Amino acid sequence: MSLVRKFATVASGTLMSRLLGFAREMMMAAALGTGPVADAFNAAFQFPNTFRRLFAEGAFNAAFVPLFAKEIEAGGIAGAKRFSEEVFGVLFTALIALTILMELSMPLLVSTIVAPGFSDNPQKHDLAVSLATIMFPYLMCMSLAAMMAGMLNSLRRYFAAAVAPVFLNVILIAVLAYCWHEGLGGLEIGHALAWGVLAAGLVQLAIVWVAVRHAGVRIGFRRPRLTPNVKRLLVLAFPAAITGGITQINQLIGTAIASAKDSAVSSLAYADRVYQLPLGVVGIAVAIVLLPELARALKAGNLQEASNLQNRSVEFTLFLTLPAAAALLVISEPIVRLLYERGAFAATNGTPAVSAILAIFGLGLPAFVLIKAFTPGYFAREDTRTPMIFAAISVAVNIGVALTLFPSMGGAGIATASAIAGWVNATMLLAVLIRRGHWGRDAGLLKRIPRLLLASAVMAGALYWAARWFAGSLGPTAPFWEQAAVLGSIIAGAMLLYFAVVFAIGGADVGMIRRSFRRGSGPPNGPAPDA
Repeated sequence: MSLVRKFATVASGTLMSRLLGFAREMMMAAALGTGPVADAFNAAFQFPNTFRRLFAEGAFNAAFVPLFAKEIEAGGIAGAKRFSEEVFGVLFTALIALTILMELSMPLLVSTIVAPGFSDNPQKHDLAVSLATIMFPYLMCMSLAAMMAGMLNSLRRYFAAAVAPVFLNVILIAVLAYCWHEGLGGLEIGHALAWGVLAAGLVQLAIVWVAVRHAGVRIGFRRPRLTPNVKRLLVLAFPAAITGGITQINQLIGTAIASAKDSAVSSLAYADRVYQLPLGVVGIAVAIVLLPELARALKAGNLQEASNLQNRSVEFTLFLTLPAAAALLVISEPIVRLLYERGAFAATNGTPAVSAILAIFGLGLPAFVLIKAFTPGYFAREDTRTPMIFAAISVAVNIGVALTLFPSMGGAGIATASAIAGWVNATMLLAVLIRRGHWGRDAGLLKRIPRLLLASAVMAGALYWAARWFAGSLGPTAPFWEQAAVLGSIIAGAMLLYFAVVFAIGGADVGMIRRSFRRGSGPPNGPAPDA
């Protein structure tokens, strides 16, 4: 299977999840708007979700996957199974202890870390504590599920791990539909959603557990012991958790700062859902596929293949995310209006704030995706310390800029800080890869990047003109079907224009894409063609 086909396999499941996520957020916006229940739910859910990214996806995709891949190469499935059982015993025990500790400490955590701004509103604070208490065990389910997903990715079985997150949105959509049918109030909807999150965690864990067993690996429980393999994993996992979850750390910091202003937390959450579509479909897919492939190439000593994997991944991410970033920057307001402006959201007039935040997130989107493409170059070499240092620097930048801008800009200031921190992190990651000789110069990539930028700029100009021309059909007084038809047509036309321009000026070529789809997992047949 070619690299692009592997990206597509993961991206298809992620795309399904993100599209259902839009449906979920549209229903939540209509039911809760940007009011206190929405703020409390989003802040409470951000807490276990951040831990999940830190200690599950971040740590295991960065530390566990290369070690598991090596065990497969060295000892086959039997050796990999033994290693997995050693890790499972330690992980399960640690998660039980962490969950109990966090549940007992939740009131203190909400008032000091999660949403300190809620302390001035006792009802909002107590609601956030209640919802976070219900949802925190979701972390345990998803951490174990992330381990299983890492095993599946190392075994080159990508689809089950990619499609499992779909069920979070399926279950929450079902919960919201039930609440609407029963005519439930805001508080009841908030609690129902919290229980839905917990149920979704159990379902996702069951899906990947079954998939791992179907792949021929049956994991039994072993008494937790710090074996040499587990110690090596822990040494790698702590900095990898920080690095892999850097975007979520910055989001958690942003949520804590935003809690000082009404509606800011939920405005950030609604904007985040939109830009997570290209970030998830492209960035996460590339990171998931690239890490085990790069680890295998380096283990085999095939530096040419490793260099080709990295360059083609960056090329692929920029090819898709630069136009997405341009679109978010130019037409964020019509997008937000179409997705959210109804029910309680319309009553709170949340469109201007959310669209401003979304436009700024668009500026940071290429950086967030490039981070996903650059970090496997470190993790595959079992260097998790360097990216952790860069992550810490970017967190410091984020905090400093956010605290400076939030009083005057509100949620848009937090989005600006996040975008700046993302670009600082991506720049440092690339610079050190080049300095160490781990990123080979690729003439084709260097020629294509400015052409991709030019094609995206042309598309952005066309979008700006079209949005002004059809302003009446995209405005708040236009019916939903008219907004959807016009905006969909504008976006479709912009996509056709982008692809036409990018192929015409040599930002990409059909032959390159065709070869990428045919290329297997073996060494590449020479360097990528120049444009």
